[in-house]
Order: sequence, then C-alpha cells, then structure tokens
Amino acid sequence: MLVSIVVPCYNEEKSIKLFYNEIHNVLKTLEGIEYECIFVNDGSKDTTENEMRELSESLTNVRFISFSRNFGKEAAMLAGIEAARGDAVVLMDVDLQDPPGLLPQMIEDWLIGGYDVVYTRRSTRSGEPPLRSWFAGQFYKLINKMSDVHIVDGARDYRLMDRKAVDSFLRLRERNRFAKGLFMWGGYKSKCIEFENVERAVGSTSWSFWKLFHYAIDGIVSFTISPLRWATYFGLLTAITSFFYMFYVIFKKLMFGNPVSGYASIVTILLFFGGIQLIFLGIIGEYIGRIFIEVKGRPNYIIKEESSIPSKNRKTMVKK
Repeated sequence: MLVSIVVPCYNEEKSIKLFYNEIHNVLKTLEGIEYECIFVNDGSKDTTENEMRELSESLTNVRFISFSRNFGKEAAMLAGIEAARGDAVVLMDVDLQDPPGLLPQMIEDWLIGGYDVVYTRRSTRSGEPPLRSWFAGQFYKLINKMSDVHIVDGARDYRLMDRKAVDSFLRLRERNRFAKGLFMWGGYKSKCIEFENVERAVGSTSWSFWKLFHYAIDGIVSFTISPLRWATYFGLLTAITSFFYMFYVIFKKLMFGNPVSGYASIVTILLFFGGIQLIFLGIIGEYIGRIFIEVKGRPNYIIKEESSIPSKNRKTMVKK
C-alpha cells in the first residue's frame, strides 16, 4: 500500500527536513506500507524551495511542487492531492502541529477499521490567543446553523483519505475553495481522532486574525446562501412594519392633526436603513464576486517547477 503525504509549505525553510525525519521515524516501522512525501511550495520568500529540491534530489520518496507565486493553502493542498499517487492521501502541516505519531492509528483505522476518511480535531486550543479561540468557536456554531454540511469544531486539515474519497474531492472544481467543508460534503464513512493542541516546532504562523476572518467569510459564502435569505426576510419584515407605521402616521394626522416628527428622528431612520441596505448590498456583492471569479475559469494555481518521479537508486532517509 502506498500512502501519499501532502505537505503545503509557506516560508518553512527550517521545518522541511525536521518534518521528513519525524515522518520517516514513524512510518519506517509499519510493515507493508510505502510512503511518499509531496511538498508544495506556495510562493515562499525564503529558502523553502531550495530545501525541498535538495531533499527530493537525495530521496526516492520525496517530490516537490513550486508555485509561481503565493496562491494560498487551499490551492497548495489541491495541487498536492492532484499529484498524489497513493492508495490513500494524508494532508499534514509541515510545522509538526499535526502529530506524526497519529499516523499508525489513522492507517490502521483505514485498512482494518474500514473508514474512508480519518480526520483529526483539537480537543483543546491551549496556547492560542483567547480572542481567536472565541471567534473560531462562534464561527463553527454559525456555519453549522446555516449550512447543511456539518463541520466539526476544531477539525484540522490533518486527515487520511482513501483513494475513492480523494477522487471525489478532485471532482469538485470550484475556484473559491473551503476544504474543511468540501471534505465533509463527500459524506464518506469517517472517524475522528482527537488530540491536544501542539505548539509549532519552529517559526511562527503566517495566519493573522484578518486572514482567518476572511477565510471564515469564504467558508460561509461557499457553503450556504442563508445570508441572502436573511436579507430577504429582514427586507420583508421591514416592509410590513413600514406599511403599518404608514397607516399609524396617517391615522394620527387625521385624528389629532399632529405634524410629522422632527429632523432628528427622520435622519436617524434614514441612516439606519441606509446602513442596512449597504450591508445587504455587501452580502449580495460577496456572492456576485464569487460568481465572477468562477465564470472566468482561471486555474487555481500555476506551477513554476516540480520534481519528476524519483528513480530508485537514491537514499530513502535523511542523515542526521
């Protein structure tokens, strides 16, 4: 059995060889399991590409793909999965926050347990800023209320997928990708493995709060049209309320002759509804913008360089 390990990388020059050594030490003990590592350089600005190239030139089971620029983690995962040849594909982060020690259990659940997908989730968010943890929890609650696809709170991209699950994933060709949702959308027999949060081995994350916020918006817009429905419902409720208020104003004028309320109240109402309209226009714009991107049909990524399938006359481990 061949297991392909797909590893997206962005400015991870210090992690490449460390990651491979950890993977090798775990998987070399498994009988009947061969593996390949596919590193994907997502437009790194450091020497990540050189580290990948050096490793692939010395090892039979290492390949690399290098993008022409930074296209994002979603594109890097897609490129790696498309290049994978394995009977199963494992997605992992190179920073070792995805514990390699879980791989034997994941492979066992796949081969013996009969699961098509074995994914992981963090049982704790220790070491993460409290504000980010709170927003992450609220995001999962919100999207699960709005979407028909259940996305597990704390689920990682770290997962093993059987070849048929991989092939189904690759049939989803949208340009705006939210992999956590796409993985669950397939509906294959799945098992979740929990682990406590692990700090990065080296370096620091490139995911800022605002990047995560934009990623959350992408997830909501990609998997539900509920915001559009909310806009419709709110507009209908506002129209009905305004209709009754109109009769109230007319009745008050005819019965009591009171003049229309003053400038302050009118301006306040106009500003309120003007703001609501702008918000709804923004929601509609998010969906229209994604339609525009999809219709153009641009590729998800452009490959600048990739290694060929290695010959068998090279070494299969890194010297420490």
